[in-house]
Amino acid sequence: MLSKLASFAGIQGPVVTIVMDGFGIAKSDVGSAIVAANTPTLDKLYATCPHITLRAHGTAVGMPSDEDMGNSEVGHNAIGAGQVYSQGASLVADAIASGQIWQGRAWQEIVAGAKASTLHFIGLFSDGNVHAHVDHLKAMILRAKEEGVKTVRIHAMLDGRDVPETSALDYVEPFEAFLSGLNGADFDAQFASGGGRMAITMDRYDANWSMVDKGWHTHVLGEGPQFASASDAIKGLRAQFPGTIDQDLPAFVIAKDGKAVGTIEDGDSVVFYNFRGDRALEITLAFEGDNFAKFDRVRVPKVTYAGMLQYDGDLKLPKRFLVNPPVILDTTGEWFAKSGIKQFACSETQKFGHVTYFWNGNRSNKFEGETYLEVPSDVVPFEQRPWMKAAEIADAMIDALRSGEYKTLRCNFANGDMVGHTGNFRAATMAVEAVDLELARVLQVVDEMGGVALITADHGNADEMFELDKKTKQPSLNADGSYKAKTAHTLNPVPLILFGKAAAGKLGLKQIEGAGLSNIAATTANLLGFEKHAKWDESLLEIK
Repeated sequence: MLSKLASFAGIQGPVVTIVMDGFGIAKSDVGSAIVAANTPTLDKLYATCPHITLRAHGTAVGMPSDEDMGNSEVGHNAIGAGQVYSQGASLVADAIASGQIWQGRAWQEIVAGAKASTLHFIGLFSDGNVHAHVDHLKAMILRAKEEGVKTVRIHAMLDGRDVPETSALDYVEPFEAFLSGLNGADFDAQFASGGGRMAITMDRYDANWSMVDKGWHTHVLGEGPQFASASDAIKGLRAQFPGTIDQDLPAFVIAKDGKAVGTIEDGDSVVFYNFRGDRALEITLAFEGDNFAKFDRVRVPKVTYAGMLQYDGDLKLPKRFLVNPPVILDTTGEWFAKSGIKQFACSETQKFGHVTYFWNGNRSNKFEGETYLEVPSDVVPFEQRPWMKAAEIADAMIDALRSGEYKTLRCNFANGDMVGHTGNFRAATMAVEAVDLELARVLQVVDEMGGVALITADHGNADEMFELDKKTKQPSLNADGSYKAKTAHTLNPVPLILFGKAAAGKLGLKQIEGAGLSNIAATTANLLGFEKHAKWDESLLEIK
């Protein structure tokens, strides 16, 4: 168990961590839904409570460079683990650069399976580097050709979420040219199907299996509106559904003479090339799951299937994967459990895995003394109900606090991120206001129970709702003079606020150079009256 802290006996009441998903600190008021929103709770917290800023992107959360945005997966990994691990994007880039990926048994089996048939790649088609990167795909296609694979088909989920909202052609058209340059008498690579990432295939946490159903029928069975090329599909769908951004474009199939060019058949090989696991698990289960009953697959081709990484180590999904995922050890969940601390975790479906699975180092099973509560998310476009399930999460947290059963509790309010991704500014301000309202309710009970709260965010999003010009750093304009909506995460820092009468005048937070999300673990341990684990990054708690 963790050692007792000699200088501080710990807070008598509970220690609560509240993650306001997507609440970064804006560099400019223009375009910040957080600044534009009415936030009396946050305003009072900033005025009266100790607070500092944390890094939540780039190398601070295990990404390859500080030009890479953070995301909820790596953010919650860092908070829960108390240390920074190289994450999927770094692991894959390193494996490709070193050539290690090609030496692995999984890649060799994929190539062997495809030499007399077709190699299919399914994944998110952008360079957002949150779920996937087109450069990884390009490297695998080049290697497949070099190793004698003759037919390659790409099933592309359009992004518009981790990259500009209508940027799909910026990726697809150059890639079509790249494929054209490779193709010849002995090699044929082309797009086979696609659709927006929030329309098909990339559901998570069992929120909307109909998306995966649509993806299966599109990628595997070749069913859907037909187009001559991926670029034609994007242009045609935009004309048919004006105003629809990339992530919401419906499914499409590439066909020649009325026949889909890339259905998935017995004997083919399939690589799902996303490195991030949450939106890869369900389609993987559709390919590999025993006794699968989520939807009617019509036919299930016998394929050699691999993921870029293993997306769930406990469930062993997928069985075959190209790059070993990070092994995250000595998390707060594990060590608080060993120290006899009862823990409570809550969020709605959209972020439930982040306060459980990702928080505990990509571990599906609970530690002893942990209680999880999932609030089912509504299956509606987030901008239509920007309040989401913030009130129900607050209700659950209040009940858990008043039970007196838990010494440390954590929750995630998903609104700032999920609504921020829609690009709808007014909806985002409403989302921020909903969180602010529910935050006040939870904090009142934290005080009532003699506890403290650490209020933070896993990354930015709602803080920067307009695209910024790279040179001027001012919002970019559309042809009609309106601001270009931004749907991606930001590179901005996030807050860390220490709330509670139990801390007033006695405890503070110290701003140290390079402080990031991983410093929260040791800070929480100190608030509980324990020394940090030796592997955890430095505590930010200041004992006066």
